[in-house]
Amino acid sequence: MATSTTATTTVTVKGESEIIVTHIETPKAVKAIYMTACAASTSLFREKLVYIADTTEVNSIIIDIKDYSGTIAFDAVDPILKGNNGGGCRTKDLKKFLARLHEKGIYTIARITVFQDPYYTKLHPELAVLKKSDGTVWKDHKGLSFIDVSAKPYWEYVVALGKEAYEMGFDELNFDYIRFPSDGPMKDVDYSWGHGISKAEALEHFFAYLHGELSPMGAKLSADLFGMTATNNDDLNIGQVLERALPYFDYISPMVYPSHYPPNFNGWKNPNEHVYDVVHFSMSRSVERAIATTTPVLHLGAQRIGTSTPVLYTKEAYDKNKLRPWLQDFNYGGVYGATEVRAQIQATYDSGLNSWFLWDPKNLYTVSALNAE
Repeated sequence: MATSTTATTTVTVKGESEIIVTHIETPKAVKAIYMTACAASTSLFREKLVYIADTTEVNSIIIDIKDYSGTIAFDAVDPILKGNNGGGCRTKDLKKFLARLHEKGIYTIARITVFQDPYYTKLHPELAVLKKSDGTVWKDHKGLSFIDVSAKPYWEYVVALGKEAYEMGFDELNFDYIRFPSDGPMKDVDYSWGHGISKAEALEHFFAYLHGELSPMGAKLSADLFGMTATNNDDLNIGQVLERALPYFDYISPMVYPSHYPPNFNGWKNPNEHVYDVVHFSMSRSVERAIATTTPVLHLGAQRIGTSTPVLYTKEAYDKNKLRPWLQDFNYGGVYGATEVRAQIQATYDSGLNSWFLWDPKNLYTVSALNAE
C-alpha cells in the first residue's frame, strides 16, 4: 500500500522529457521489498513488484543502483562515476520509474553495495584489499574482490553515487557491504590502507564521512549490518558494531535471516526451525542496545573514534524504530513460505518495532505472507 506523497525537494532533470524529481517523506512504518537492477530493467518483472506495493501492505521498494559486480545501474553524470562499464544490469529509464513510483506514493530506497566491488578494484588495484603473500588483489571464495575500508579516495566515489541517486529521485540511500571481507583466505589478507587502526575504528571513520557529506542534502541514510551485530558486542572480525553505526545513520537494518545463524545459536540446534525466535531474540536485543544509555563496547563516549579500550561508556538513547530488520523470503537451509515469512514479521512487531525489509535475491516474494490493502 502506498503512503501519502509529500514533496520535499523538486528538481528539473534535463532530458527524458524534463522529468520533475520529487521526494516523499519516510513512512512511519516502512514495509519494503527489494528489487535487483536486472528486475528494474525488465518492465514486466518490475511491474509485478509494483503490483505487490499497490495491493498489499508494502509501501516501499529498495532498488539496486550498485550491486555486487560494482556496476552502476544508470548512466551517471558526475565525472567520477561516468563511464562505468561493469557487467551488471542497467535501468535506462530509472528517473521515469522513480517518478512513477512517487506518483503512486511508493517510498524509494537506493541500495548501494559499498566495499565489495570487483569492477572498481580492477580499475584501482592500489585501493583494494591485497594479499600478504604477493601484493596482488585478494579475492573471497566467490572470486569477488573488495576495496580497503580505509582507502579514502574511494569514499569520494561512494558519496558521488549517493548524491546523484538522491538528485534523481531516491528518497533514501541504503549502504550494504559496509564491512571488511569475511569469507576467503583470511590469513593472506593485507589491509594496506588501515595499518595501526582497528576494523571497527576504520568503519566508524567511514560512517562519519558518509553522514557529513550526504545528510545535509536531506537524504535519509540507512546501513545494513550482519544479523549477529544485534547480539554480539565485538565486531565479528568485520568491523561492524551496532553502537558505532547508530550515530551516523537514520536507520539500521540487521540482516537477521535465520538461515545465516550458526547451529546451536542461542541453544537452537537448527535456527531455520526457529524463525520467529531468531528474529524476536535478535531484534529485541538490538532494541535494548539502541535505547540503552550505557553499553560495553570498544568505544569511549566523546572520544568514540580512535579508541580501542573496552569500557562501559555513556551513549545517547536512540529511538528503537531506527531499527528495521531484513527478513528472509528465500529458501536456504529450509523452506520459507507464508508461515515462515509472516512469523518473522510478527517477531519484528513483538520486538517493539514497526518496519521491515524483505529479501529474496530472485525477487519472487511470498505475497500470501503479506496483508492485503
